[in-house]
Amino acid sequence: MKKTLITLLLIAATAPAAWAQDRIYRCGNEYTNNAQQAKERGCKLVEGGNVTVVQGTRPAGAATAAPAAGTGAGAGTAPAASPPSAPRVATNDQKARDADARAILESELRKAEARHAELVKEYNGGAPERNALDLRNPQRYMERTAELKASVARSESDIAGIKREIARLPAN
Repeated sequence: MKKTLITLLLIAATAPAAWAQDRIYRCGNEYTNNAQQAKERGCKLVEGGNVTVVQGTRPAGAATAAPAAGTGAGAGTAPAASPPSAPRVATNDQKARDADARAILESELRKAEARHAELVKEYNGGAPERNALDLRNPQRYMERTAELKASVARSESDIAGIKREIARLPAN
């Protein structure tokens, strides 16, 4: 008698939790429990457990930032508009910032190119000069050669990245 009473209490306690979850449909990155809306939008039923969705906040300009219905993905990309709450910067101040950024990046580019030239010279086309340690330990020479090759590749990548950043800056 006591065992059946405990079993009935457990069933009664867990039954509302099982009934509370409706069918959930996934529509891309959105979820809904409205079957009619899900059918209209071609959503897929989510199976295998409860779904918890935490509603996030949308930026104020989200509605205006969406592309118009007739435009395709390749219809010209405009830079994202700043939210209305963003502080405004005077044109002259922005030009000064851009000029400073360009000067800094060009300085970094010169340093990176100088370092790259040193590495290429030291790498010597895959046959760097052997030093005293390399003569005693051929394995160390091979490791040093591989490290130099990786350093040359990394410096080329750094130079390409700096050039991309300079290209992104507005023209003076």
